[in-house]
Order: sequence, then structure tokens, then C-alpha cells
Amino acid sequence: MSMPRIHWDALPLAARAAVQEHTGPVLEARTAGGGVNSGIATLLRTAAGEVFVKGMPAGHPQIRTQHREAAINPHLPGSCPRLLWHTEAADWDLLGYERLKGRHAGYTPGSPDLPLITEAVTELQRTPCPDGVPVKRAEQRWAAYADPDAAELFAGDALLHTDLAPHNVIVDERAHLIDWAWPTRGASWIDPAVLILRLMEAGHTAAAADAFACRFPSWTTAPRTAVAAFSTANARMWDEIARHDPQEWKKTMARLAHDWQTYWQHTQN
Repeated sequence: MSMPRIHWDALPLAARAAVQEHTGPVLEARTAGGGVNSGIATLLRTAAGEVFVKGMPAGHPQIRTQHREAAINPHLPGSCPRLLWHTEAADWDLLGYERLKGRHAGYTPGSPDLPLITEAVTELQRTPCPDGVPVKRAEQRWAAYADPDAAELFAGDALLHTDLAPHNVIVDERAHLIDWAWPTRGASWIDPAVLILRLMEAGHTAAAADAFACRFPSWTTAPRTAVAAFSTANARMWDEIARHDPQEWKKTMARLAHDWQTYWQHTQN
């Protein structure tokens, strides 16, 4: 569910004051492009430096995703930006992050960003999901779309991002994984499976995306029946997303999910 994005000056005065208790006076504010899940996303320049602020109304139905994002941040690998503060005022819930000076990653075939993306995802693959943080389990997230009893194949103890779209990866001298609204505990091969569809969206064939995923040991050792079950569940999930909100990119993702499912089935024969 996307939400309208407002500019810094449209934020209630009390909310701006609460932010400036952490940042000091704001000298300049620039609204960020990209992303659909924040009511405000702005880069603030202050005398002390720059900080990225994102947030949404405290009563928004998706507020739990922002709370999860704040809770998981201390447990993320070094490639991920640090959360500096979390505040709520004037019915707005706001997060302040360290400023990343980079650009969104390029996923197209031959992109020089692909090795950097590999390094960031590999670092994440080595990160266990912390105990005591309220994240969903993969077998719960995809249960409604999986065949009977198949969702249990998605279980594991890895920390998963699960939304590795190019706008969720910032590149400078390295790649940084951002926007942790959907952290999940599950089998480590699920993030490579998610990444495959985004590579296909960027122009990779299913076979080329599969070969790219083989850079991750979790993918090369993943049980093939489990991958098949996840591919089916993920295609059904994208079908539902596209039906509910038929934007072109969502319909494209649904089509690619079925293309991948067909490819994977053929590899089993």
C-alpha cells in the first residue's frame, strides 16, 4: 500500500520540532524520490551534518513495518545504514538515519554494481536472525500462497531482507541494503530467490539470474523441491499483489514470477 508523500515544510510544527531536538536547526530539506512506503522521506542539512529522515502517520495501517525496521536496525550487518534516533510527535512516527551519499543500484546485465550487490547480500547471508525481535517467519509470510505443508520448507534462522529491489540498494564504494520494512526469519536461499526476480526485471534471463544466484552458497545447496515450492508460492503472491493494485510494474513482477517458475520446473526434468 503506497501513501502520499509530503515535504518537510508540510510536517506538523511539533513533529519538526521533535526532529530538530536530535538534529539541531534544519538549514535545508530535500525530499527524496523513489520508494512508496513513507509519508515523508527527506534529507536534512544541519550545522552538524546531514541526516535522512523517513516516517509515516502513527496511525497508519503500515506503522508496524516502520517499528520492525527500527527494532531490527541494531542487528543489521555493516553495509546497512545506522538508525540514529526514533521519535514520535504530532501523530507522526519518524526515524533518523545516517546519510548515505550514493545512488540506487543498477541491476542490468553487465552493471558494475553487481559485484557490490553480491558482497552486500553475502554479508547479509552470514547474519543470523536475532532473537527477541518481532519478525515474521518465512513459513508464515508465504503460508497463504504455498501448497499444503510446503511452507515448512521455507523455515530457517537466517535474517532475510526479502525486498531486494534496486531502490532498496544504495551504491557508493560499496552497496548498502536499506528499507528494512519486511525483515524475516527463514531459509537463507530465499533472498537469492527474491533477488532473481529483480534481476529478471532488469533484463537478465531466468538462466542468467539463476547463474548469478549461484554466487551464494545458500543457493547452490538449496533443496530443489523447496525452491520449487517457494517459486509457486511467490508467483501466487505476486498474482494477488497485481490483482489488488494493477500497476504495470506489479503486473510485470507477476509475469516474471511465473516465467521463473516455468524455468525452474524445466530444470527439474
